[in-house]
Amino acid sequence: MSELQFYNRLLVVWFILALVVFFALLRWPAPYGRHSRAGWGPSVGTRTGWVVMEAPAVLWFLFWYLLGVGPNGVVPTVFFVMWEAHYVQRAFVYPFTLQSAQRRIPVVVVTMAVVFNTVNGYINGRFLFTFAPSYEAAWLADPRFVSGFALFVVGYIVNRRSDWLLRRRRLQNAGQYCRIDDGIFKYICCPNYLGEILIWSGWAVATWSLAGLSFAAWTIANLVPRARAHLHWCREYWSDYPEDRKAVIPGVW
Repeated sequence: MSELQFYNRLLVVWFILALVVFFALLRWPAPYGRHSRAGWGPSVGTRTGWVVMEAPAVLWFLFWYLLGVGPNGVVPTVFFVMWEAHYVQRAFVYPFTLQSAQRRIPVVVVTMAVVFNTVNGYINGRFLFTFAPSYEAAWLADPRFVSGFALFVVGYIVNRRSDWLLRRRRLQNAGQYCRIDDGIFKYICCPNYLGEILIWSGWAVATWSLAGLSFAAWTIANLVPRARAHLHWCREYWSDYPEDRKAVIPGVW
């Protein structure tokens, strides 16, 4: 079997697994953060866990970039910068903004995230930098790239802004759980998740690839169930939590 044949079969399996994970997480939220629960074995500090599980996304994508077209490809380099702009922040900045270094995350969750980021980095990086038909510089003016890139940027801003507002409010509340009732938080409880969904949906459009679409599918499979679990938790934690507030899509879900 050639690597390209292996890649294509892996991609099919990857889409199927995303669907399985979506339904599994609707019933059993991943056991970290406010949904932590006993019975998941050894754990590590949340900051350490975040760095370990997100760093592979940075490093593997860099590896596939250097192994493939490298800096000789203008469009692939733009894709490389887009990806790393998100994941460098996610792996090496975000963990150190967490207020509580004492919180724990199960090793099994960290391990699953490492596996996901390794496979996802291979699927996206290997396609963009090796298997994809050549992206000419004109692709940067193509409506698919322009609209996808715009969606990516909007999602990035929504994600970063939401994380910043939540972090500021938690600092004001001495690290306790808090809620925000203005801005986009009036309509959904997890705008940071909405931002991430927009990021990778934009990525799927900008790359116009099944590889990119698989990442968008996995993002939805992971974050929509978690946002719904957050909404349920908020309604139990605060008796006056607005009934019309949705989880992640304003007015819809």
